[in-house]
Amino acid sequence: MKLLTALSLSAALMASAAPAQTPIKPRAKVEALAAAIDAQFYDPGRAAKIAGELRAEAGKGTYDKLTDPRDFAAALTERLRPQDGHFAVSWTPPAPAAATAARGPSGPPPFLSRRGGYGFVAVRVLPGNIGYIDMRGFADFAADGDQAARQAADAALALVAGTDALIFDLRDNGGGSPAMVGYLIGHFVPEGAKIYNTFKTRGEPDSDEAPHVPIAGQRRLDVPLYVLTSGRTASAAESFAYTLQAAGRATVVGEPSAGGANPGGAAALGDGLSVFISSGTPINPITGRNWEGTGVTPDAAVPAAQALDRAQQLALTKLAAAPLGEPVRTENRWALEALSPPPTIAAQALARYEGVYGPYQAKVVGGRLQLQVGRRPPSVLVPLDDAGLFHVEGAPSRRVRFDETALVFLSPDGSQTRQQRNGAATGAS
Repeated sequence: MKLLTALSLSAALMASAAPAQTPIKPRAKVEALAAAIDAQFYDPGRAAKIAGELRAEAGKGTYDKLTDPRDFAAALTERLRPQDGHFAVSWTPPAPAAATAARGPSGPPPFLSRRGGYGFVAVRVLPGNIGYIDMRGFADFAADGDQAARQAADAALALVAGTDALIFDLRDNGGGSPAMVGYLIGHFVPEGAKIYNTFKTRGEPDSDEAPHVPIAGQRRLDVPLYVLTSGRTASAAESFAYTLQAAGRATVVGEPSAGGANPGGAAALGDGLSVFISSGTPINPITGRNWEGTGVTPDAAVPAAQALDRAQQLALTKLAAAPLGEPVRTENRWALEALSPPPTIAAQALARYEGVYGPYQAKVVGGRLQLQVGRRPPSVLVPLDDAGLFHVEGAPSRRVRFDETALVFLSPDGSQTRQQRNGAATGAS
């Protein structure tokens, strides 16, 4: 299966940092480029048109000064990118045979291999029991091959299996393998769901992203899903977001994605030059189209930097209506309230809370109120109002309230512990 990825651009950028060796003949390379596009680009009619335009431009001498392969790669990538988001011409210095042999066979980039967690860089549970998976790529695997990438996906999903909602963060995800896209989606839709993109590939039978290995564990058909996107979200990451959105299974939050839908592969042009050509295009069975050129449009449009907070707000608001009972409902409400911008309280106003409360010391540091006990690291207190109510930064279920003579610790289950100012605890309830 062809890769659905934007990694070809980063390869071109890395190659441009290497020193040039031998000047190239631009007209010959344009001819090789045109021939490759004409033979491999997924749309034969457009392929012939693009190839003809390149040949005409070369015949007029448009590219004659581009004898440095790095300049050639950059200029032709810029020329071709408007035609298809995946076009990328790159150059790598031709290596001696001995050096090539020493390197061994090529493999996936490090962040899609074991050293990069197969694309899973962070998995955790956020306040309110919301699962969070940060993915930087979709690693490939085959039903009859190495299953390490699939096992990494299973491990990530197992860690958030008990959460009440789930966020996939794809804001820095450049794409990867349709095999992983289908496998992950399969955990959240019924078996046999007709939602997967079909790839129309030139010279090959149609294929789709439906899972080609059994789904491990129980399918989570009702858990609320949120997918975070940005302008860096590309290719397979877009396919993941687009498919779940079209199926009505996930809410997309953030900015429109990159708009590169079409998978393909690299074609060698000689002298270290190659071009990534889209040889196929996906068609979604629900929308009848894809996201090429337009990107995935968010359901909740916010700047990418605010997408995680917004997704948490949406999830917690939805969970507020769920029959979860207490103290879970209070815990979720507190988590939602903590996501609102805190009131601005001047340092001199915060200073009235400074003092010793049993074993705790409250003091203002850098304009923020901190609470410390013994040798433990201090906790930063974030105001919830201007009347003495705070929560511990990063832990909204831990609240404190200052009154005239004491510090009161509050818990979602209703229990309280009171520490008198300059005194000891008077009891708990």
